[in-house]
Amino acid sequence: EGGGAFYGPKISVQARDAIGRTWQVSTIQVDFQLPQRFDLHYVGADNERHRPIMIHRALFGSIERFFAILLEHYAGAFPPWLAPVQVSVLAVADRHEAYAHEVAARLRGGGVRVEVHDASADTLGARVRRAKVEKVPYVLVVGDDDVTGGTVGVNRRGEERPERGVSLDEFVRELDRALAGHR
Repeated sequence: EGGGAFYGPKISVQARDAIGRTWQVSTIQVDFQLPQRFDLHYVGADNERHRPIMIHRALFGSIERFFAILLEHYAGAFPPWLAPVQVSVLAVADRHEAYAHEVAARLRGGGVRVEVHDASADTLGARVRRAKVEKVPYVLVVGDDDVTGGTVGVNRRGEERPERGVSLDEFVRELDRALAGHR
């Protein structure tokens, strides 16, 4: 009568966040109270009325809590397979935009989540900084040498220096390895 839930056996999965707090993320529990409160019955094989036992399950708890824990755990820097944007392609100048879009189309064809940030949007430095703040795993910069050579400059999240002149095929293979088993 006090409003408290009465559950039978319960399985609860706890996760620890980045600062050591424990959160319940999944439960499966037997509930004897709600079938009684709602006066639920079924007719059994014996043709008699029986009160059911209810099983509650929340495999991820609330989806919001689950994603909050993921965000906190990764500090927003999701692994490539989970990142909302996996690759940003930046054209150095307007004349490189067509190639930037070709690179993006090739990556999209492989199921990669990619954005192109055209040269007219802002300075190259500002666009690189924005991608770093957004914690994009791979930032590709394309300029004159890349257009003629079929290459890209690769800025990997967490690395100090970009790698220039990487063949597009080589980068696609690297990305495939990073995403393997997660598609």
